[in-house]
Amino acid sequence: MNDDLKLLEATAADIFTAYQDRPGLWEELEEAGLTGIGIPEEAGGSGGDAEMAAVMLRAAAYHAAEIPIAETLWLAGPLLAAAGLLVPAGQLTAAEAKDGDLTLERAGDGWLLDGVLQRVPWARDAVRIAVVVDGRVCSVDPARATLVHGTNLAGEPRDDVSFDSLALTAEQVADLPAGPSLQVRGALARSIQLSGAAQRALEHSLRYAGERRQFGRPIAAFQAVQQYLATLAGEVAILELATRSAVAGLNDPETDLLTVVAAVRANACRAASVVAELSHQVHGAIGTTHEHDLRRSTLRLWSWREEYGNENQWAAALGLLAAAAEDPWHLITGPTTKRS
Repeated sequence: MNDDLKLLEATAADIFTAYQDRPGLWEELEEAGLTGIGIPEEAGGSGGDAEMAAVMLRAAAYHAAEIPIAETLWLAGPLLAAAGLLVPAGQLTAAEAKDGDLTLERAGDGWLLDGVLQRVPWARDAVRIAVVVDGRVCSVDPARATLVHGTNLAGEPRDDVSFDSLALTAEQVADLPAGPSLQVRGALARSIQLSGAAQRALEHSLRYAGERRQFGRPIAAFQAVQQYLATLAGEVAILELATRSAVAGLNDPETDLLTVVAAVRANACRAASVVAELSHQVHGAIGTTHEHDLRRSTLRLWSWREEYGNENQWAAALGLLAAAAEDPWHLITGPTTKRS
């Protein structure tokens, strides 16, 4: 990690720590320009690349920040900017229509949006939803839609959003830009967040194992607990290395990004399950209580591993890519560059 990334990480950590469980976190981050990282300056963002944006995602997940940072600076913001649409200030989110649940039709000089988007992250708090439908991107004000509130296991908003022939102007709709799909970018975002939450779960476990005493000595002195901690540390290291490698691939047009993300996502979901399970094994019953901070990490591990495709879905996708490859072994073990 270079000096600029280290400085960004330290700045973000200071703000997240200061505002833990207190209002005003989003406003403080926005004032510091940290909610626009990865969005071009000409589009209203703060500039910077995917590696800088990933630092923010990882830091927010580590601190269990209850804000739509991934949805704003990783998904909706870059998508709207790439499509040439206005990127407003404030919290944003993004969603993609699936299985014909949403339609977009011409209506004179504008468009009509009709149907339902299910479990849209943070829709109730967003000033705009970037909606991907029928090869286009729409910038939609959720205040003009009907919302049914829901949450994931971690308590984060996941709302159903209904549109009843919602009229959109030509300036609110654009062709879907080239690049990774929302599903691919979302899967990578959640994997980065998993790495941050897993790191925090590991640190909770190391601290508790060193403090909790049984039979006159810390439980970290017992071989079984040592094995748990070693496995935890290994899984966290794999998560961080894999996600950092995938993020670096976003800046390289020669990277076979779909294959990379499929491999990273399948492994991240698997690792998240192991980290959550072993962290609670180390802590025993106390880790499941509302008062203990471990739950803030593990509930997110369990929630985020199911979003934008789970382990089984991405493993199946990776299998199909390997089956279609001229040399499946090379696809799995070789360089991550595109093959002609």
